[in-house]
Amino acid sequence: MDFRYLGNSGLKISEITYGNWLTHGSQVEDDMAVRCVRAALDAGITTFDTADVYANGAAESVLGRALAGERREGIEIFTKVYFPTGLKKHNDTGLSRKHIRDSIDASLRRLRTDYIDLYQAHRYDHETPLEETMQAFADVVRSGKALYIGVSEWTADQLRAGHALAQELGIQLISNQPQYSMLWRVIEDQVVPTSKELGVSQIVWSPIAQGILTGKYQPGKQPPADSRAADEKGGADMIKRFMNDETLTAVQKLVPIAKDQNLSMAQLAVAWVLHNDNVAAALIGASKPEQVTDNAGAAGVTLAPDVLTSIDEALGDLPEKDAGKTSSPKERLV
Repeated sequence: MDFRYLGNSGLKISEITYGNWLTHGSQVEDDMAVRCVRAALDAGITTFDTADVYANGAAESVLGRALAGERREGIEIFTKVYFPTGLKKHNDTGLSRKHIRDSIDASLRRLRTDYIDLYQAHRYDHETPLEETMQAFADVVRSGKALYIGVSEWTADQLRAGHALAQELGIQLISNQPQYSMLWRVIEDQVVPTSKELGVSQIVWSPIAQGILTGKYQPGKQPPADSRAADEKGGADMIKRFMNDETLTAVQKLVPIAKDQNLSMAQLAVAWVLHNDNVAAALIGASKPEQVTDNAGAAGVTLAPDVLTSIDEALGDLPEKDAGKTSSPKERLV
């Protein structure tokens, strides 16, 4: 496993990071979730990402149990706050001082830890003054409950404003967590250049495009019964934007490229996002331990310029590049 600095900080994280969105506490039984976490640790992964909203807190609890007994100094635990949790009442959402204060304490209990390495704003809150949010984060850091602050899916302008306030308050905003893959490149035009200027890294989610880039979905055929595209608990909705014959046909053109590099399709996809020097880590999720082991095989892989060109040629105009696709809900969900 290779490690990269997270933003302009001294914190190193594993460039393959294990995330448990859509899996722990919902799609995957607890014993299998623990096996996946153990597989991640065996592969050299030390960084684990979750959120309070995943399975309404259950994902944090599962991760906390799975990591119990691990040397705390040897792992990095990330979580997030913003979306509705708990009873989902009027103050159980957003980035107000109250919700942040309540949420960090609840996350610490579920994760069975005294502190979070990276506490992230899961989206931008248009209903709370940014000054209030950043002051609340500063208080969380000064209390020792979190070491660093990050955000997720913030625009370039939002990053710039949040970073400026963080500096005034004497805390470090060091990361952004956006969606990024061969098929979804909306951060490249604005978010990445701004982040490089500010000393902010990307921790990217869905590098395999919800499984599309594994090549297991064939054009004109029904998805495998045990796949995310067939899952009615939420997986099918998340993947449907890519489930069209044009995209699936183009993805099949990547198969010979992966074979030529002696990589699985998943490894090729993860290695592709890691070639971006503003990306500190690729988030992988898994429902089976062998998926973790395979994805982790992308660590340390370098893709030559001609390989990157071949990938672009295979996908043509399919990748989404509209910077306007980076956004947060204009109103809280409750």
